[in-house]
Amino acid sequence: MNNKYKILIIEDESNIRTMVSTMLETNGYQVILAETCSTAKLIFDSHLPDLVILDLGLPDADGIQFIKHVRKNLLTPIIVLSARTSESDKVIALDCGANDYVTKPFGAAEFLARVRTALRINRHSTKEGKLPGGKFTLGDMTIDYDARRVSIRGDEIKLTQTEYNILAVLSEHCGKMMTYSAIIKAIWGESADEGSIKKLQVNMANIRRKLGIKPGEAKYIINELGVGYRMDQ
Repeated sequence: MNNKYKILIIEDESNIRTMVSTMLETNGYQVILAETCSTAKLIFDSHLPDLVILDLGLPDADGIQFIKHVRKNLLTPIIVLSARTSESDKVIALDCGANDYVTKPFGAAEFLARVRTALRINRHSTKEGKLPGGKFTLGDMTIDYDARRVSIRGDEIKLTQTEYNILAVLSEHCGKMMTYSAIIKAIWGESADEGSIKKLQVNMANIRRKLGIKPGEAKYIINELGVGYRMDQ
């Protein structure tokens, strides 16, 4: 199998680096390795990989610096792979531009699923109808941006204006974990606080119910408590 995707792994722990690279190569991905932030920047700029797997605790700099370096010009998917487990660390990394956050230790099947999800971002391009006038499809759900209409298997789902806006924003970043603050800023143009997060959660509960998503079911919209939401099938 040859996925033709080039993945840059930035990890200073040799055992983790070897394990992740072997896992990816076994599944047909091309792997490039870096152990420091400075080396990673040079390799990234010269090779322009399709995906980056990034450890935050690098010997010469915090991995957040690398995220900021990439996000100056590019939207290359970045998955953080870190031993830091606090919500604040996750939120900071995601708000700086990481697409996903995986904590160590991790399972191979889940990790590879997150890799596939991150790479899927590259396939949701403007040519596939993300701009107004186009359509977005995920499983049985279709969003008609021009008509502001959402349907499941052809049946229209009645959403409020705010509910539609939330769903549209998530679809435009399909595959990316969006923090509460990023969604709230996009929808209401305000900073996140306890009240606005509660307002978002209430709207999201209504959206999930109208889409026919059962409690605890990971379909269309995945929730990471204390962090945010990601649209994925």
